Amino acid sequence: MDVTPGTGNPADHPALSAQLGDTAFGYFYASALRAVTVHRVADHLADGPLQIDELARRADLHGPSLRRVLRLLATRGIFQEDEQGAFGLTPAAELLRTDVPASAHTGMVWLTDEIFQRSAAGLEDTLRTGRTPFETAYGMPFFDYLLTDADAQQLFDTGMANMSGPEDELIADAYEFPATGTIVDVGGGRGGLVRAVLRKNPGLSGVLFDQEQTVAEHLFDEGAGAKEIAGRWRTDSGSFFESVTTGGDIYVLKHILHDWKDEDCLRILRAVRTAIPAGGRLLAVDAILPPGNEPHTAKVLDIIMLTVVTGRERTEQEFRDLLGEAGFRVDRIISTPNFSSIIEAVPV
Repeated sequence: MDVTPGTGNPADHPALSAQLGDTAFGYFYASALRAVTVHRVADHLADGPLQIDELARRADLHGPSLRRVLRLLATRGIFQEDEQGAFGLTPAAELLRTDVPASAHTGMVWLTDEIFQRSAAGLEDTLRTGRTPFETAYGMPFFDYLLTDADAQQLFDTGMANMSGPEDELIADAYEFPATGTIVDVGGGRGGLVRAVLRKNPGLSGVLFDQEQTVAEHLFDEGAGAKEIAGRWRTDSGSFFESVTTGGDIYVLKHILHDWKDEDCLRILRAVRTAIPAGGRLLAVDAILPPGNEPHTAKVLDIIMLTVVTGRERTEQEFRDLLGEAGFRVDRIISTPNFSSIIEAVPV
């Protein structure tokens, strides 16, 4: 990309002006995506394209408005309009269906929720004050808020489980787990990663550690794989700021550290350091911020962390420094096929 300074006259740089405009309009795309996801439009197209009147009738929606929203999303490869004016699914839109194995429906409802929209709107103030926009909008920290709103907690748990599902399989494949032993997933949500690891490693047992209301909704009894892992898992609950389950051989912190500022991360890591045996391993799974100006998911996640919680994404060196201060040494970093890396560390 040419980054040579120009004259500042938009007429001299039409492509750059369009780039700015497209970025400014971004929230309309997100709002359009949320609208069709909430109304489950993709489910009605599972058997093939439909004319807009028929699609609107089946979905009980306003046809002219639906056409305009689908037409916008089609410019991003989400849905497509054929020459006869019928709308159908694209590979991306297929993932919005609720009845497909890799459905992203719940995750998209979560990511486009008002919580994120209101928080993002506060970035202007954050640049002046450094305050977390969520706390300004809602009057308390994000995780405290979840404890006061059962619906928000449920959406968070199900949304995170939905988005983590495909990644759990990738992590289970990317890391060579031992033949025997116990894996403890600290802050592991509903247990998707533990389930994936146990299914691929029949000699392992697993512990899901999280808040009581979260582990109560665990996934271990769901799906065809429930029988494969029966008798090899258990749940435990508590605050990872205070202590975590002992007796594990491998401890996992998957997308936990990026939620918290360094001081809080050190509390979590020291709780794990107390529980982990001398020969144990810690797997910190997070995105690693790359240098340079190229797009990367970590750079988007970093802004989510800035606006919603007190955490941030970190560079490789920042992870090494943080883990070192908590009594761990990074042994290696393993890439996965998506945006996350597995940072393997040992107690020292």
